[in-house]
Amino acid sequence: MLTTRFPDGAPNWIDLGSPDLESSLAFYGGLFGWQPAPAGPETGGYVLLQLGGRTAAGAMALDPERGRAGWTVYFRCADALGTAEAAGVAHGAVVFWPTELLGLGRVAGLKDRAGAAFRVWQPDPVEGLDAATEPGALCWVELHTPDVAAAAAFYHRVLGVETSGVEFPGGVYTSLYPGGADEDAMFGGIVPTFEDPAGTAPAWLPYFGTDDTDATVARAAELGGSVRLPATSVPGVGRLARLADPHGYEFAVIKGDPAQTA
Repeated sequence: MLTTRFPDGAPNWIDLGSPDLESSLAFYGGLFGWQPAPAGPETGGYVLLQLGGRTAAGAMALDPERGRAGWTVYFRCADALGTAEAAGVAHGAVVFWPTELLGLGRVAGLKDRAGAAFRVWQPDPVEGLDAATEPGALCWVELHTPDVAAAAAFYHRVLGVETSGVEFPGGVYTSLYPGGADEDAMFGGIVPTFEDPAGTAPAWLPYFGTDDTDATVARAAELGGSVRLPATSVPGVGRLARLADPHGYEFAVIKGDPAQTA
């Protein structure tokens, strides 16, 4: 389970790059109840998105030189430089090398061998988000990629994460959890893109919690978003849906209540 106790290799931050930050704040505020809190002029307009005063995500206007459109998942690491070097050795790419960020930590931008973008965060002293695994907060991350085995090997080498196969009706799901932890610490999974109904390029897809998946889907449509995968019940997992915001940036929502999937 994804928590705010962030072991190395686990997701510890997420943010959105938007070409129209004001409209994105309105959409996600209306959908999840996030309240924007400017992080300060020294951050270049970065905004913290908060639930009851706790940070659930971040957002920024796109920077053509270093920004990335849509959602970006960050993973905790103890050594950003070593992790970036490991990504290159594992046939990934370094988008930008580790940079000290306002005395809060070190961040590096990377891509895996299939081209899926992600970032790593070395805390110093900020560990990560204040909210996780609750309605309106990040609760799962999922990599959509053409080669599950190659992706699993890459992230094991770079982030130290482990994988396990979880059986469900129709197949086996490859789950991810931090190295040295047990499977109860699962925080995400890997899905082959040929099974991806949206047919998207390799990318990390964030899941946010909700207490009513169907109502969240309807609200997203009212706010100008679109549905990429309708609300679907998965036995033993919950009821989930895949959505896109008005700019086309994808995310998913889930109510993790197995009783609702019977």
